[in-house]
Amino acid sequence: MCATCGCGRAEDTHQHADGTVHSHGHDHHDHGHEHSHGHEHDHSHPHNHSHPHDHSHPHDHDRKGETIRLEREVLERNDRLAERNRGFLAARHVLALNLVSSPGAGKTTLLERTIRDAGRELGIEVIEGDQETSADADRIRAAGAQAVQINTGTGCHLDAAMVAGAFARLKLPLRSTLLIENVGNLVCPALFDLGERAKVVVASVTEGEDKPLKYPHMFRASAVLVLNKIDLLPHVRFDVDRFLANARQVNPRQTVFQVSATRGDGLADWYGWLREQRAAA
Repeated sequence: MCATCGCGRAEDTHQHADGTVHSHGHDHHDHGHEHSHGHEHDHSHPHNHSHPHDHSHPHDHDRKGETIRLEREVLERNDRLAERNRGFLAARHVLALNLVSSPGAGKTTLLERTIRDAGRELGIEVIEGDQETSADADRIRAAGAQAVQINTGTGCHLDAAMVAGAFARLKLPLRSTLLIENVGNLVCPALFDLGERAKVVVASVTEGEDKPLKYPHMFRASAVLVLNKIDLLPHVRFDVDRFLANARQVNPRQTVFQVSATRGDGLADWYGWLREQRAAA
């Protein structure tokens, strides 16, 4: 979990003039752990017994307890901020969706096509999350939407504080649609609520049918599944029925779209769902 993987803390951020929000890497293990065990070992007393005496196991137990405590604190703090984000978005009648995937599944291409085809109608605004570069935000702006890039540095996901920091730069219009492209990662983003209405997991036919079983937390946390790159099906070994069966096994309530973001297959249904969700928001 992210309390133990060295992700950046949300408050260690600053914003550049071009709209890029940069998050500094921060190791959660650096906070005073020399005091975390709650006891001291006095090694001055004589040891008359000859067998080895290992003092390491209490430390291991304490580290595990400290890790669990940090995980809980990080997630609880994020959830509080996410609720504030959700309230802000609801007050402005903004539909916010959190797009998640492994790297290369086609999130940015799907966003570009959606913006070009329906961006004006839906009032699409974008928050882009990557560890480095503004390449994806540049692509989004070229497609015709306003975008703020968040660079997480060593962080492997966006969190609620990072997204809140981007709101001021976006100046979200009333009744707009906010699409948040998370860092490419099918693990940590499943844990972090950003204040979105729903998570949308994007998978592709180049990734294998067992992705939902390998990463069940992400597929379970996502209300929507977009299977992308179906135009490549004649050229890859991918069993769509098996993939969908695996996805249903993990989350039988998921709404599923099969699309090609490059060729346009299935996008009409995707746009229709976005319209319905925007009306509900």
